[in-house]
Amino acid sequence: MSRHVLVIEDEDDIAQLVKLELTRQSCEVTVCNDGKAGLAEALAQPYDLLVLDLMLPGVDGLEICRRLRSQPRYTPILMLTARSTELDRVLGLEMGADDYLTKPFSVLEFVARVKALFRLVDMLVNPPADAPKLIETKDLRIDIEKREVTVRREPVCLTAKEFQLLLHFAQNPGRVYSRSQLLDEVWGYSHSGYEHTVNSHINRLRAKIEINPNDPDYIQTVWGVGYKFRNASKG
Repeated sequence: MSRHVLVIEDEDDIAQLVKLELTRQSCEVTVCNDGKAGLAEALAQPYDLLVLDLMLPGVDGLEICRRLRSQPRYTPILMLTARSTELDRVLGLEMGADDYLTKPFSVLEFVARVKALFRLVDMLVNPPADAPKLIETKDLRIDIEKREVTVRREPVCLTAKEFQLLLHFAQNPGRVYSRSQLLDEVWGYSHSGYEHTVNSHINRLRAKIEINPNDPDYIQTVWGVGYKFRNASKG
């Protein structure tokens, strides 16, 4: 099955490398070299993935993320950034990026991230036939079929990766996961040094579903080990 991917990257050598590797994965690739044209293209038609540079002329990657996440159509976003500070990474995730890579990056890792995002979308669109349709615990309700989450009957807007992470926890209540295990089982890779990706997503998820993120009811910290989802559940 051919995937349609939009690459918004102003460094032509990187854009062409990304295009080459995506083409090798049987993807149809459109490249835009500035933010304004890229945003217009992203809004004009659906894509299966957006590979997005953070620093762009015209409109930057954070603004493109924000604009796309205000739309009803969901497009997975893999953000590329030359910046290496945690603040830049967190800002990208806060604006709705599903994953990120810091330049320079390896081709093998880039392909692994892309494949993981494709698997994520496939799983959300076509869940196993025997999977439960609804998970409820305390004030949290996860409608798996509709991919909707409510807390105290109020809808919560989650990215695809946040939804998958929450669902993974909720389907395995009480089980403790290390950050490396979550990278492997939710992200689909386990590269050393990327455990902070898990931390960032869990912090963002807690901010959206917990009454008090510093004293969470649902995603709980097991000090020195990792994280677990609260045991009590129904439905």
